[in-house]
Amino acid sequence: MIIVLGASSTRLENRVADILGCRTVQVERKVYADGESYIRFADDVRGEELTIIQSCSPPQDKSLVEILFMASTAKELGAERVALVMPYFAYSREDMRFLAGEAVGANIVIKLLESVGVDSLTTFDIHNEETMKVFSIEARNLSAMPLIGEYFSRMSLVDPLVMTPDDGRPERAGTVARELGADWTYFEKKRDYVTGKVTTYEKEVSAKGRDVVVVDDIISTGTTIANCVVSLKRQGARDVHVACTHPLLVDGAPCRLFEAGSKSIVGTDSIESPYSVISLAEIIASHI
Repeated sequence: MIIVLGASSTRLENRVADILGCRTVQVERKVYADGESYIRFADDVRGEELTIIQSCSPPQDKSLVEILFMASTAKELGAERVALVMPYFAYSREDMRFLAGEAVGANIVIKLLESVGVDSLTTFDIHNEETMKVFSIEARNLSAMPLIGEYFSRMSLVDPLVMTPDDGRPERAGTVARELGADWTYFEKKRDYVTGKVTTYEKEVSAKGRDVVVVDDIISTGTTIANCVVSLKRQGARDVHVACTHPLLVDGAPCRLFEAGSKSIVGTDSIESPYSVISLAEIIASHI
């Protein structure tokens, strides 16, 4: 097996390659003056089984086009098999048609990946597990929640409580809580699909004097999480830590979260950021 090094996840890819001790393939890439991408395999891949590791981190469109170029070119050059590890699955939140006429982005990405010859896909904490049923190729959705739980178990948290900001996937909080031997709960939220505004419905939780870990799959602008943090601090939480698998952290999200009262921000290296303190490398290596 050979690992193909994508451009958006270099630290993660090299960690996986070091763990497995396998050969890597360098890909020459550049961006033309007009913004178009160029891809060239610098090594012969004929007859090889390749694993491309690349997240669709911002800019998502460019990351996705590079994946499509790499997978298609590898097959055209005679690669026997192309597996894709895409820790962050772009457009996963566009998993259904919320308003008439909308594109279902997640399904379109799946069709594109399959059309260029991707034989299998591995991702982490996809926004909606139901999306995995759309694939016609081998596909698996792994979770970073146990790793997040392990990370916080090494901290001296006071009577920890785990929360998730909405009731869509409350089991994520449950997974982290089991690692901590803690209890867990969730808030409810509603999104206006026209304006995008998120309303968090606050409820009373037993947070007074406790350290709370708020977990989610993705933190983008951080608005929803910040609403939770403000509520928890209002209810007497001692410290509030924020954690996610995919730290997009756009549009001033870190400042927003710290101003709301967050003690720390913790993410994985599915997306490289200053807050990517948990690595997915061991899990990826064990599965490929």
